[in-house]
Amino acid sequence: MFKNRYDVVVVGGGHSGVEAALISSYLGVSVSLVTMDKNAIARMSCNPAIGGLAKGQIVREIDVLGGAMAETADISGLQFKTLNKSKGRAVWSPRAQIDKRVYEKNIFKKIKNSSVSIIQSEAISVDIQNYKIKSVFLRSGEKINCSCLIITAGTFLSGLIHIGERKILAGRMGEERSEGITESLKSYGFFSGRLKTGTPPRIDKKTINWKKTSLSFGDDDPIPFSYSTGNFSPPNEPCHTIYTNKETHNAIRNNLHLSPMYSGDINGTGPRYCPSIEDKINRFKERNSHLLHLEPEWKNSDQIYLNGFSTSLPEEAQIKALRSIPALKNVTLLRPGYAIEYDFFPPSQVKTTLETKNVSGLFFAGQMNGTSGYEEAAAQGLVCGINAVKKLKGEKTLTLPRDSSYIGVMIDDLITKDTLEPYRMFTSRAEYRLMLRYSNTFERLLGHSSKHKLLPKKKLALLKKAL
Repeated sequence: MFKNRYDVVVVGGGHSGVEAALISSYLGVSVSLVTMDKNAIARMSCNPAIGGLAKGQIVREIDVLGGAMAETADISGLQFKTLNKSKGRAVWSPRAQIDKRVYEKNIFKKIKNSSVSIIQSEAISVDIQNYKIKSVFLRSGEKINCSCLIITAGTFLSGLIHIGERKILAGRMGEERSEGITESLKSYGFFSGRLKTGTPPRIDKKTINWKKTSLSFGDDDPIPFSYSTGNFSPPNEPCHTIYTNKETHNAIRNNLHLSPMYSGDINGTGPRYCPSIEDKINRFKERNSHLLHLEPEWKNSDQIYLNGFSTSLPEEAQIKALRSIPALKNVTLLRPGYAIEYDFFPPSQVKTTLETKNVSGLFFAGQMNGTSGYEEAAAQGLVCGINAVKKLKGEKTLTLPRDSSYIGVMIDDLITKDTLEPYRMFTSRAEYRLMLRYSNTFERLLGHSSKHKLLPKKKLALLKKAL
């Protein structure tokens, strides 16, 4: 049984919601986390990886600002690698293949060890009075009063999955979508839009001819994400690479009319920098092949994530195209790739603190604001949680300028520029990237951590000593 009032209510148990709930709890207020499925908290619904170009820097920034993602990734990783090493050190970016099951388990443990109350239910509407958030209503008919509400609904708001001409009302494959929040917010004057993202098929490990793939290991001397991680000696599980070919491309071209992105079935805009395989074939006609990565989703997993083959083609077309690749001649799918459309709220409606401009105490984070990626979502959730508590206590809020962090760049981009497609962070977005290195994150954000008391004193002292 849960209380009928909390200082902070967080809606959504993804990476954004987790960070918002944990930091709010750490800063000393009562917090509830409302999720449709407590077993899906911190689920890595797409790629089994954390970090990457610019994203690795964000994960380190999350670590210094009191977030959980970096430490959890360090103890859940299967392989660690620094990307962009052929370029200058300013754009070197750590990335890790993650055991998704271990990551979820470790995050859930952190939540259970905190004072966060988990409420398994669906939030369907909000109550706003005199431009202030008052409460959130659940599908069960119960009402939770709160001083601050942080909505981190991911792809669940009016989610619609596309696999060829097949349509499924869902938030993720096998999970119900959320209905009501969009309509409730719009009734109070908010405006929404539609975006689209996609995910590749998961294939059966036993049906892959591994002899026709190439090995891809991580670094021999890997770098952890968290400044607190000591004696870092993680596993170095191999990934594998393969390439598409002309036959693959022809199989895809012959079925383009069945892809909802080309038939007109999808209205939402997709991520330009993470294109589907259909987009790659259509936009880069001069290319005879594209690189694909075979990535394990957890240790000893039979489920392999086919990175680089995001698609919404019919399942039969996906199989035909994949079987044209020698290593996948006899492949079977454990789950087809699909595209998903969902509601978002253009982030011009929020402030630098990620609190909405017109409603006091209401915060949006993650895909609610039109971003894509676990790291971008986690960073926003963290900022929301910190600022919700600061608002409750009447203290100065946390604002991050563009020259302080990639998180600062992201938030400034979101609130000042049109979100015409899912936002993804890149080093090229940061004009101060020569200063925003993964290696100097603590020096850059130390002042914010100290001022807002985001880290335990013992940890802060150890980090200061290590400078």
